Amino acid sequence: MTQAAAPLSERMRPRRIGELIGQSQLLGQGSVLTQAIAADRVPSMILWGPPGTGKTTLARALANESKAELIPFSAVLSGIPELRKVIEAALERRRTWGKRTILFVDEIHRWNKAQQDALLPHVENGTLILVGATTENPSFAINAALLSRARVFRLESHTPESLVCILERALSDEANGLAKHGDKLQVDADAVRAIAEAVSGDARRALDVLELSAETALSRATEDGIGHLSLETVQDALASKTLLYDKSGEEHYNVVSAFIKSMRGNDPDGALYWMFRMLESGDEPLFVMRRMIIFASEDVGNADPQALILAMATDEAFRRLGMPEGLHPLSQCCTYLASTVKSNASYAAWKKAQADVHEYGPLPVPMHLRNAPTKLMKEMGYGANYRYPHDEGGHAEGVTYLPERLAGKRYYEPREAGFESKLKGRLERLRGEVKTPIKKEDL
Repeated sequence: MTQAAAPLSERMRPRRIGELIGQSQLLGQGSVLTQAIAADRVPSMILWGPPGTGKTTLARALANESKAELIPFSAVLSGIPELRKVIEAALERRRTWGKRTILFVDEIHRWNKAQQDALLPHVENGTLILVGATTENPSFAINAALLSRARVFRLESHTPESLVCILERALSDEANGLAKHGDKLQVDADAVRAIAEAVSGDARRALDVLELSAETALSRATEDGIGHLSLETVQDALASKTLLYDKSGEEHYNVVSAFIKSMRGNDPDGALYWMFRMLESGDEPLFVMRRMIIFASEDVGNADPQALILAMATDEAFRRLGMPEGLHPLSQCCTYLASTVKSNASYAAWKKAQADVHEYGPLPVPMHLRNAPTKLMKEMGYGANYRYPHDEGGHAEGVTYLPERLAGKRYYEPREAGFESKLKGRLERLRGEVKTPIKKEDL
């Protein structure tokens, strides 16, 4: 593809470090990366950030600023055989001309362990300077051995202000931008700002929307040949905007986390927003429903037993109604869970009980709790001295139900929260932890 035929986002890609807009935390004066570039000692690195933040652009600019040869490499299309050829060429380049090689691996998180391991020794001995780009968290996506030999630099989403600068540069650039249209294209400032605020910090998408908006405006030119790029034009171009994200990627889990934490934090507004972010981004409503059922038990628990009942009823209602009517019970459940009283005491209890099971192993069941279906087992003492609570008014005082080694342990510690406060008072009286006599309703 010729430069003239390339998309605006490719034509406007900066070639030098000084041309980059944004990412001041990485490229500011005195930063580690800036000093490394100035000394021509670019280290192996992983560039981690959302789409459109400039990972590929930064890699190319690094190569242009250094004396190294940049070799682009696709983690999707290339494997170990292609990597071996790159390594052989890099060795020859270093032997013959003393020139270093920067291997730029786009979407490096898509490489499997074997491919990453094949690269490792050549990064270690300096044959290759690795610059990997990924939208995924490197802690999960990159082998620990390879990650330990590379610096991780986090690129942040562009601010609307930096995107406005990028868009204005494209509008004023005559060689590669849209200034070639001259007075035939009139652009409103609020249209540019609308693009900057609508693309979630993605510079590539911002430029793509600008280019589509310009083409639309020119196609609607008035009799004098002038196209008006207005706010309405931008809204038409944005009509196909999608919120879809990779449901196995980091952003998916970030949104899910925000949804759950909003409910836990008693914020129904935040919970509704993040729930609809999930739904509009392509998550299955039943996945969202499953998270609410878990939440009703884990985070609300016995403080409001009605929460789990409502969550299960919502699941049934949604399966019967489908979309879009099913959004009504989903929204009702979401706002209820976010608004009701919370307690994770039952969750904390089973975690402690589980920990003791793992630590102490299969402790013997106390004799009085054992089943005695045969005469022999009864003669051996199975079930001996078992006290039937119903024969004692509903509670056999003083009986222990844990293994002997764990006698006296407390796993479930109810909170002073909603209905659970009643359970707390009842258990304290039954356990003899308070002086108040046992009430009839406790039994």
